Amino acid sequence: MPTPYDPATDRVYERAGFGAAVARGHRPALIVVDLTRGFTEPGFATGSDLTAPVEATAELVRAARAGGVPVVWTVIAYTPAEAEGDSVTWLAKAPGMRALREGGEAVALDPRLPYEEGDQFIVKKGASAFFGTALASLLTGLGCDTAVVCGATTSGCVRATAVDAVQYGWPVLVPAEACGDRAAGPHEAALFDIQAKYGDVVGHEDMVKYLTTKGV
Repeated sequence: MPTPYDPATDRVYERAGFGAAVARGHRPALIVVDLTRGFTEPGFATGSDLTAPVEATAELVRAARAGGVPVVWTVIAYTPAEAEGDSVTWLAKAPGMRALREGGEAVALDPRLPYEEGDQFIVKKGASAFFGTALASLLTGLGCDTAVVCGATTSGCVRATAVDAVQYGWPVLVPAEACGDRAAGPHEAALFDIQAKYGDVVGHEDMVKYLTTKGV
């Protein structure tokens, strides 16, 4: 995938031995990170207009269903005690996230997404979808060998989830068009970082085909 950086930057990373392609397996899981209304709609203080990533993700979900690939949705949601207290240290740094309360409109999945009752659903308190959740055990139980990670925000929860996925041992694929952020700079920087160190940043049509056929 092209990067927003100059060729000299690319050469520095290549010389250091970063950016090699990952090996794709035949049992992927699609992990949709935090595409809730609080992130995908500009009417929420924590959100922005992520229409394009939502639409791209919806197409990936349909491809996953056609290929028999499990879909895992994640959301950030806090209890009143967590949102109002000091037990979640991250909220001291990002107090705007206190608005993401259990049962509220901000933590509802974007209604444009094709969620189904049979899909897996993870509620988390931090950036990574793995931290403090059963996601690693879930993927292991499903027999998955590749993590396809998309959602919001690219520089926050998507990147954190990609980092943890590879550290748990799964090759990581990140479809760029299905990721979104509040600003272009952090989005592009995160994709560059993921491509260099943690996984492959891939194109949309590539992922539609991969999820539909499971790499066959």
